[in-house]
Amino acid sequence: MSGDLDLSPPEVPEPTFFESLLRYGLFLGAIFQLVCILAIIIPSSKSHDQEETSEPAEPKSSEPSRKPKAPAQQIRQKLKKESKKKR
Repeated sequence: MSGDLDLSPPEVPEPTFFESLLRYGLFLGAIFQLVCILAIIIPSSKSHDQEETSEPAEPKSSEPSRKPKAPAQQIRQKLKKESKKKR
């Protein structure tokens, strides 16, 4: 009976290059995700806070600054005039 049992460890094939590359890529991806999560959780550095306070206080409006739409309207008008000229 004891002669029939094979107690040697199973043979595991050597990982291929692609498998090794995939394994290390997954490790790097996990480390990158942990760094990103820690960057969100840990408060910002004091140098970043000092940069914000060193700038002069500007009145901030509730509306974002908008670019004038006049150039776009002028371009449309020119295109309409040109198309009318071609007729």
